[in-house]
Amino acid sequence: MTIATPATRERLLAAAQDELIEGQGHLEMQAVARRAQASVGLAYHHFGSKAGLIAAVVEGFYELLDQAAFSGAKLPTASWAGREKARIGAYVAFHYRHPFAPLVIGPLSRAAEVLDVETAFTARQLAAGARMLEAAQRDGIVGTDIDPHLTIALMIGGIRQALIGALTGERRPDPADLTDDIWAFMAAALRLSAEASVKSKPTRRSRR
Repeated sequence: MTIATPATRERLLAAAQDELIEGQGHLEMQAVARRAQASVGLAYHHFGSKAGLIAAVVEGFYELLDQAAFSGAKLPTASWAGREKARIGAYVAFHYRHPFAPLVIGPLSRAAEVLDVETAFTARQLAAGARMLEAAQRDGIVGTDIDPHLTIALMIGGIRQALIGALTGERRPDPADLTDDIWAFMAAALRLSAEASVKSKPTRRSRR
């Protein structure tokens, strides 16, 4: 009999992610168990239901994203703008290289199974982003005439839509070009001065 262990749980999560990718957002517990070489009973033991398993896979994705671009990210500290543009670059790069990303920001984002996970992650992003803008306002980098909470909501929504277009389109734009475009949008939204912003390098065509 297979024993319920952390390793079994990780195998089930990996198998479920693969099944979701192959099934374009759909999976069956039997198929996951077969792929993980575990019993269906153990899958239910660890996650309670198919909905619980899908939610756990999405939560794992967001934990990795948090490490790559937010709380666990090692970003340059020479300037506020440089750090935040590098954060966008890390955010874009993570979504480009993770095979699960198109599903998470696309079809699965509207699934009832992951609504609580999506809501919690977005709330953390909004709160952290608002604090970041408030700190930049106190330091005189961002003007006090913008509402940090409204502005970060608009920026996060804009970045998400840009990624959806990039990941689901027929041809993905170069990630460095996409980062430049997103940063230009953010710098304009924040009304950064030329000195405070990080200008895009004039080498877009040479990168293609």
